Amino acid sequence: MNEISQRISAIVNQLPQQVRLIAVSKTVSVEAIRAAYQAGIRDFAESKLQEAIEKQAQLQDLSDICWHFIGHLQTNKAKKTLQHFHWLHSVDSLKLAVYLDKIAGELNFSPQVFLQVKLLPDPNKYGWNKEDLLDDLPVLDHLRHLKIRGLMTILPLGLSETDKLTAFQATQKLANEIQQKKCLNISMDELSMGMSGDYLLAIQSGATMIRLGTIIFGTRK
Repeated sequence: MNEISQRISAIVNQLPQQVRLIAVSKTVSVEAIRAAYQAGIRDFAESKLQEAIEKQAQLQDLSDICWHFIGHLQTNKAKKTLQHFHWLHSVDSLKLAVYLDKIAGELNFSPQVFLQVKLLPDPNKYGWNKEDLLDDLPVLDHLRHLKIRGLMTILPLGLSETDKLTAFQATQKLANEIQQKKCLNISMDELSMGMSGDYLLAIQSGATMIRLGTIIFGTRK
């Protein structure tokens, strides 16, 4: 567990002050999460609802953990997900956003969310392309319960460093374009992008949250 602390220290020492480190703890043991917590991490991300609920039950004594959901969100699990997470990074369609807004209203709760975008073709990823997201902005801007804070993206596998940087910069450019439209209920002050293999490039492109798993916890089984 000391290795986890050392890895976190090495990462944190090179991060700009405005960048928030999210430790991706999916498939990771509760003991490893506690080690990361002891090293100063307060933000943890999970992608499977049931796994997250079980871990949260065992970590109730760590009351200041902020939980982030990063998996594909199914509507039949929307209510429970809203009840167990502070941030949703993977709101990937207008239909899902409208449904979440309805459920959040019933719960009298305003979750912080990212709109997931897919600016490069990738059959394995979800999210809006640029044109569809811009078309959907008027409806998204009328949602009253979701706090839309910015964009999230996951890059396709196999990109060169140059292509990764270009894709991250395109995401930042889209966020800026949306911000200039001066929507009443949509903010673009956060960018969730960058993982263990590309987070430094994401930071160069304006990322405010990076989602790191392997580089903190080691290779998953």
